[in-house]
Amino acid sequence: MKKFLLLSLVALVATFSASAAKGEKAFGAQFDYATKKSMVGLGLNFQYEFVDNVRIEPEFIYYFKNEGIDAFNLNLNFHYLIRTSRSFAIYPLAGFSYARISDDFGGWNRFGANIGVGSEYSVNKNFAFYIEQRFQILKDMNQGVTCLGVKYKF
Repeated sequence: MKKFLLLSLVALVATFSASAAKGEKAFGAQFDYATKKSMVGLGLNFQYEFVDNVRIEPEFIYYFKNEGIDAFNLNLNFHYLIRTSRSFAIYPLAGFSYARISDDFGGWNRFGANIGVGSEYSVNKNFAFYIEQRFQILKDMNQGVTCLGVKYKF
């Protein structure tokens, strides 16, 4: 069942990417902080605005080992952009999450959801800074996640 859900997420991303001919695209890199175990991580994402003001964002985050635990997240988030000016936007976000958590005794998987809010400031037509605060809902692992990042738009 878990493999089916993961493959469904990948197929969904591929469908949106293949079917969309126009729209803003961006690659981002970010610093992440998760509250559950005070874990610090680095993330990469790809954003595609497939409909005006609506974008999809597949994302990978690796959390460095802390208190004997390390983890990674695969997320698929959707953003609804509210542009307040040419260079600034805020957005609610919602999406799906897969977490792989490991310690000295093994590892476990969790599927869940993300809900939160973000904002971005475009420095010019190609570069932007962003900040997000989300709540990640995972079985036995609910946590807040703060993301600070930069992205290249094309």
